[in-house]
Parts: sequence; C-alpha cells; structure tokens
Amino acid sequence: MDELVLYTNPQSRGRIAHWMVEELGQPYRTVWLGYGPEMKSPEYLAVNPMGKVPAVQFGNDVVVTEAAAICVWLAERFPEARLIPPVNDSARAAFLRWMFFAAGPLESAISARSLGWHVPEGKASMVGFGSYDEVIDTLEKAIKPGPFICGNQFTAADVYIGSQIGWGLMFGTIEKRPAFESYFARISERPAAKRTNRINEDHLKSLQA
Repeated sequence: MDELVLYTNPQSRGRIAHWMVEELGQPYRTVWLGYGPEMKSPEYLAVNPMGKVPAVQFGNDVVVTEAAAICVWLAERFPEARLIPPVNDSARAAFLRWMFFAAGPLESAISARSLGWHVPEGKASMVGFGSYDEVIDTLEKAIKPGPFICGNQFTAADVYIGSQIGWGLMFGTIEKRPAFESYFARISERPAAKRTNRINEDHLKSLQA
C-alpha cells in the first residue's frame, strides 16, 4: 500500500492537515520540519517549491499542498472515512461552497485585518472578501443551522473551517460570537481533534526539552 506522509510543523497551518489525517483512521508518517533551513532545503523544496507546510505525499506520484486542498483530496481519496458528502448529495454543494469561502474570502479578510490593511473607501468590489464584517456575518450564517457545515454530517469542511475559527477566537481575529464559540467547542471534542493537539503539544515539548 502507498505510504501517506504528512509534512508539518506544530506551530503552523499544518495542524489542520494533521487533524484531517487523524480523522481518516489510516496509517501515516509524520515529517516534522522547522522554519528556516529545513523548510527551504532542496529535499523539501522538491515536495513544495514554496518551502511551506503543510504538504501531503501519497506514494511516489501524489503531492498535495495548501490546507484546503489537502482536506478535500484526502476526503475524496479515503471515502470510507465519510468526510465528504457524495457527489449526488445536495450537501456536496454546501461542502464545496464553504470550504472555498474559508480558503478565499475568510482567509483574506482575517489576514488583511491582522496586518492592519484596510480596503479604501469605495473599493470593496475590487477584493474577493468585500469587507471583514460581511465575511464574518456570512460565516456565522453558515454555521448557525448546525450542528456542522453540512448539516448532521461532520466533514473535512469542519476540519478546515473549524480550525480557522478556533485560531481566530484564540488570537482575536474572529469575534467571540456565541455561534462561533459553541461550534468550535463542539468539534473540539472529537477524538481526532484531541489526538492531534496532544501529538503536536508533545512534539513542541520535545523541542523545548
């Protein structure tokens, strides 16, 4: 069987991919990479020319980078984990819609706000996210029906979007609205989420020892 390899760092978006891999219930190998020389080494640049994590390698021919793409690809490659709605299910549209909303407008709006960059007056139509407030209001509407992004089925979209909400609540880049807090508290109780946090925290401790 082809080996599944996760390239990550405990203080990065790699935790999203790590959580996703844990949800699969499949064997995998973790390659921990430090910032700087390790991520920019010729060996790793052959995997991801951007020199960033996460990345997933499957066998000799498949490499996937970008956390959202990794979540979607893994969900499709391992359908037995039931982390993506079937193609002919209406929930598949919601899955794709909100996954790429989070990878595009949400990510951009949060990054812009964190860096103190503001869209000039009258120029909101020139950026994909429009405004931070519009994005956050839309995100709240997406998760309010619940319990998950695709209704009753937990999917890879919850891994990706839930991770962004969790970080946003922690670092103050997403408002602490009740809908966000209850949603994140709910998905954080998943065994795979807890295992992922424990593995990453243990690795951080080993680096500091």
